[in-house]
Amino acid sequence: MSAESRAGRPKAPRPQRSAAGNVAFAAGVLLVLATAALGAFAAVALLGRAVDPGPLSGVVPDEGHHALIVGGIAAGGLTGLMLPVILFGMVRGNEDTPRVDPAAAARKVLAVLVFDLLLLIVSFLVAQLGWFLPAQVTAVVAVFAVGFSWMPLAMVPRERLGLGGGFGKPRGPSASHQAQ
Repeated sequence: MSAESRAGRPKAPRPQRSAAGNVAFAAGVLLVLATAALGAFAAVALLGRAVDPGPLSGVVPDEGHHALIVGGIAAGGLTGLMLPVILFGMVRGNEDTPRVDPAAAARKVLAVLVFDLLLLIVSFLVAQLGWFLPAQVTAVVAVFAVGFSWMPLAMVPRERLGLGGGFGKPRGPSASHQAQ
């Protein structure tokens, strides 16, 4: 399909959202942001208890604690961000964007938890640099290592992981051609 044939079509008017819809959307965004922040705080608190007087105290050096905190922020924030979004996808739907079925939602939650485990493993490995490096350098390395650890997974097609469905049908001008 060329750009010329698309230019000749009239644009469909976008439906306007009501004031109640705007309030509901704002409440949903605030809920998702609040759960992301609370998830980050909860993960950091749990990791702090596991490291300081807990079972990981002999394995993680004092200069590596910041790396685990970075990993906890990433894992807890991601979980707190994605779980409400997945749950919203299960209960919200219409004829254009169908609901996410429970099996697909369970796969998405499992994928988030596996990714959280990857983030925690990366942060634990970076924390081991605390045996050789000062705490500030270990924290900087942890930010980059945890922050970029998702890149190899981003290169794998979502369909290979069983997550290809997304939330609803594809939108845009090519959506009608994909449905045919």
